[in-house]
Amino acid sequence: MVLPIVFYGNPILRKKCSDINFSHYKKKDIYRLINNMFETIHKVKGIGLAAPQIGKNIKLFIIETPLLLDNNKKNYKKYKEVFINAKLIKIFGKEYKFNEGCLSIPGVYSTIKRKSNIIVEYCNQYGEKKTKCFTGIKSRIIQHEYDHTQGKLFIDYLPYKKRKLIKKIIK
Repeated sequence: MVLPIVFYGNPILRKKCSDINFSHYKKKDIYRLINNMFETIHKVKGIGLAAPQIGKNIKLFIIETPLLLDNNKKNYKKYKEVFINAKLIKIFGKEYKFNEGCLSIPGVYSTIKRKSNIIVEYCNQYGEKKTKCFTGIKSRIIQHEYDHTQGKLFIDYLPYKKRKLIKKIIK
């Protein structure tokens, strides 16, 4: 089922999310929500979606990218992952600029600086704990979606004047 996207101005986008307690949730409910989130990003042609963007105040986000170069820089691979209760352990590396947008702020794009590497601790959809290092575009997408679980939007990284101008345009 395709879920409705919450847009800029909705207060849930500015709230810090709560951890998912696996003992309080039925696995089938988590799986259904995750499947619905993937169906939603396919429909809207997104590459990531965080729970607050569908009105849920929980630490959950998903990523599914189109074809990206793998570590060998020879093969293109699709990347798909579920992040539950994610924590950024370390953000490091070279800072680089990239044009970002957001499903909750349609039509607005801006160049944002982020570090190139992260180490993330999280659970997958089965509740298994993982710790992984991500680089490049995967790192950037994860940082963007993680920010949603912290009540932060990509426009918060912009200089004050540009942020103010964008807020006027959005309203």
